[in-house]
Amino acid sequence: MITREAVIVEAVRTPVGRRGGMLSQWHPADLLGHTLRHLVDRSGVEPSTIDDVIAGCVLQHDQQSSNIARHAVLSAGLPESVPAVTVDRQCGSGQQAVSFAAQGVMAGSYDLVIACGVESMSQVSMPAAFLPGAPLGPQYGPLELERYDGRLMAQGPSSELMNERFELTREELDAFSVRSHERALAATGAGAFTEQMVPITADPHDPDGTRIAADEGIREHPDPDKMAGLKTVFAEDGRTTAANASQVSDGAAALLIADRAYAQQHGLTPRARFRAMSAAAADPIIQFTAVLDATRKALEVAELDVEDIDLFEVNEAFAGVPLMFQREFGIPDDKLNVNGGSVAIGHPLGSTGARMLTDLLCELERSGKRFGLQTICEAHGTANATIIERI
Repeated sequence: MITREAVIVEAVRTPVGRRGGMLSQWHPADLLGHTLRHLVDRSGVEPSTIDDVIAGCVLQHDQQSSNIARHAVLSAGLPESVPAVTVDRQCGSGQQAVSFAAQGVMAGSYDLVIACGVESMSQVSMPAAFLPGAPLGPQYGPLELERYDGRLMAQGPSSELMNERFELTREELDAFSVRSHERALAATGAGAFTEQMVPITADPHDPDGTRIAADEGIREHPDPDKMAGLKTVFAEDGRTTAANASQVSDGAAALLIADRAYAQQHGLTPRARFRAMSAAAADPIIQFTAVLDATRKALEVAELDVEDIDLFEVNEAFAGVPLMFQREFGIPDDKLNVNGGSVAIGHPLGSTGARMLTDLLCELERSGKRFGLQTICEAHGTANATIIERI
């Protein structure tokens, strides 16, 4: 039996912009198209050899409707023969795109495929569920609502259930958020993100304008006292605030994935291989605990223990998620989100999984470490986990 191995050969991302900020003028199809074009040019592959483009995107309406992946391929100037599809696994959509791409390579359906993600939370209207106190959206059917007897809620209120269950204090959440900004700022200053960044300007019609070279949401001097004085968002006696939750953002990221033998035959350098990919689901009321199940599944598939993993990336949808994860698995602080996360960098929903994997790959290379594990919680109680091994 022929065994095929999926490898990452290239990975790039845009800087992440604040909502209404530096990337807000970019149509999301053009933002992703610009990222795809840079990925292809940087890798040197013949565009016509790309078997598929799989894009994660969450808010699939308005400017992001009607299979944005295909529109991005055409925006990028790639051959019309390159197909594309858009997937939605909520916050893990970009990571799921990577999993589908790698699985397609391993199954023999693809030799060369792009996995990517995009979200413009500036240009696309936000669902009401993002607002504190808003009713549930129309996606909930009567039978589902009946099953949970009116206890389903948006992720914000669920974060308070997580804080309570795992005994996470306001002080811990705020301290983690300060750490996220400090680490992201230090990584930026050290050039940890430089090589992965797509050259881009604020004005999509002025390629010669001032280049954006850093994530916009990182605070240079996060003030713990100001954080402590912020009102909670989802409960009067709660702990979640705007400072210890992820930022609403714009961004895109893309990875080029290939069969290892194909890559070597075509002069492409494999940078990391996939050791495991998993998806899990748990309680849709608390919503965040599936990252624990997905991680256990991925470790079992990879035949690794927690102690074998050198770097962990846990999406900071809320500061409580990585703290819950760290407490559950006993992760040392110097292995977890070492370059900050979505609290500081931002969380453009559909692109975050691809952005995080790009960051994880580059940090494994920068630090000379071997194994990296990434996991993302997703609305309604699902999660993805991915383990990669640097080659």
